[in-house]
Amino acid sequence: MSADRAALERALERGEQEGGNVEFKERLSEDLHATEGRFESLAAQLRHRVLSGDGEATYVVGVTDDGGLAGIEPETFSESMDVLSLLAEEADAHIADVQTWSVDRGGIVGVATIREGTRLADDEHIVVGTAGHVDHGKSTLVGSLVTGQADDGQGGTRSYLDVRPHEIERGLSADLSYGVYGFDEDGPVRMDNPDRKSDRARVVEEADRLVSFVDTVGHEPWLRTTIRGIVGQKLDYGLLTVAADDGPTKTTREHLGILLATELPTIVAITKVDLVGDERVDEVEREVERLLRDAEKTPLPVARHGVDAAVEEISETVVPVLRTSAVEGTGLGALDELFERLPKTETAADGDFEMYIDRTYKVSGVGAVASGTIHSGRVEAGDELLLGPMADGSFREVEARSIEMHYHRVDEAEAGRIVGIALKGVREADVERGMVLLPREADPTPVREFEAEVMVLNHPTRIGDGYEPVVHLETVSEAAAFYPEGGQLLPGDTGRARVRFKFRPYCIEEGQRFVFREGRSKGVGTVTEVTGPE
Repeated sequence: MSADRAALERALERGEQEGGNVEFKERLSEDLHATEGRFESLAAQLRHRVLSGDGEATYVVGVTDDGGLAGIEPETFSESMDVLSLLAEEADAHIADVQTWSVDRGGIVGVATIREGTRLADDEHIVVGTAGHVDHGKSTLVGSLVTGQADDGQGGTRSYLDVRPHEIERGLSADLSYGVYGFDEDGPVRMDNPDRKSDRARVVEEADRLVSFVDTVGHEPWLRTTIRGIVGQKLDYGLLTVAADDGPTKTTREHLGILLATELPTIVAITKVDLVGDERVDEVEREVERLLRDAEKTPLPVARHGVDAAVEEISETVVPVLRTSAVEGTGLGALDELFERLPKTETAADGDFEMYIDRTYKVSGVGAVASGTIHSGRVEAGDELLLGPMADGSFREVEARSIEMHYHRVDEAEAGRIVGIALKGVREADVERGMVLLPREADPTPVREFEAEVMVLNHPTRIGDGYEPVVHLETVSEAAAFYPEGGQLLPGDTGRARVRFKFRPYCIEEGQRFVFREGRSKGVGTVTEVTGPE
């Protein structure tokens, strides 16, 4: 995250004007400021600053006592943020936002916003994976939900969900879920301007219940990315969009097949109903219902049966269908009610911490960041972890320097959370998608081969020994060779197969589900036995 010198000067001026809730520090070190006696005094000082600012304080790090720009080394700045996070926790507060600027000779100056209150509770948070053909209004619909704003008819609210390089540069983000909104006792809590990371953090802080959206790609050439979004996250529900002016397409069928093959409870939203007449909407709804019945699922039209029925009946076999318009607001109230009332389906997994890494990036002053969905257990800032496997099967010792979710810094997080974890002890270039983070005391055994029960959904001929699709398992996307029991599998067949990753080992567990795809061929499977190291 960076900005120009003028923006930094304005931030410092604002800090000086705010008076009692602003503190200037050149640096904070563990050896000096986290020692007994000094630590308690600084935590009390921070608490006073927060109370003076009606629940919010500003700490400017990398400056002299009078606000002059000093700048500190990135490692020193990271250590300062670690100490500041501990001080905030001691004072029943948290770091809500950090902005950094590069100054002379590569030094860093940072402005941290401290807010009263501890981390967000880990319950009442559902994660929804979106899918649908390109231009079927998927991102526009979600954009209108998270902002409460009507679309301009040109997909204006869609821009709120775009992944932009400057968002990654600005902060330690866990923006795998490209949209978030929530609910409190008064109703929806939405974002005024999703381009402001502080607005997303505000939603996380204020809402009693959160809804995160994992937005996928609608273009056919990027089906691999869609599969990764659906398979690699701990989703509670799927949301499939079908445009009323276009109807179900080949991509619609592909995405629906993936959602249903992974046994994800799914909602179908017929979008853009404002563009066509009632007869066309009726026709598309019938097409959707036929598509679901062909997949042995029961459609439940919400317009006829109501939201109560949809909440009670949605399952792996019953699929609610709604009519929506992001321009006119049709059906958005019903979706709000659904997302406010739907139960969480992915329960927090017990056991040790485990997170498969989906994205990596580097943040100035923070270092390597790994983001993904926590698969099991709980992680706290400061935990000592293992990262791997590397290409040779080894693991590296790292530390969870800090944790963020939707730009909201938290002290800890549990299974089901989509988070970004800043890692100490590793370069960003050495962190790759498909790796896992585990507790330091774990004894992982990466493998190249496993046994699986597989179902061939579509293939032009037979699958024989040596067939090499791409396997999507958790966040792993890797070419693998299949060796079916009996030598072959035909379209529609279910059988056992030995699966061998082509290039490197991964951490695989029994019971994990996966999707495999090569060209127009696709299938699903479940790991039945991990055969051990080579």
